[in-house]
Amino acid sequence: MRWLRYLRPGDWFLALLAAAGVAASFPLLWQDGQGERAVIRQEGRIFMEIALGETREILVPGPLGMTRIAVEKGRARIAADPGPRQYCVRQGWLARAGEIAICAPNRVSLAIVGKNTPYDSLNY
Repeated sequence: MRWLRYLRPGDWFLALLAAAGVAASFPLLWQDGQGERAVIRQEGRIFMEIALGETREILVPGPLGMTRIAVEKGRARIAADPGPRQYCVRQGWLARAGEIAICAPNRVSLAIVGKNTPYDSLNY
């Protein structure tokens, strides 16, 4: 801590100004994409696209049985799936663009898309 004695008031002001700039940049630069639509795929093909403004339940057939997808205002989730491990059900509600839940055994997926996708599902 001997280096603290070399700091002048201008150095402290500059450090405080830099910290405030970093804190102010988070809300401006770290905006995630708001989801607008849910894209439901079955066996790799688009089964249905639905706006996230609607409230609906959709049944999607797959090789193991029916997958139930719930859509509410601004979010969607896989509510039930006949797959053995239930990973896609445990994903919970998806609301941001780029989020995805995949039920691999039943070959059904749910993806949220919007205007600004901060990353793609492969990088996530």
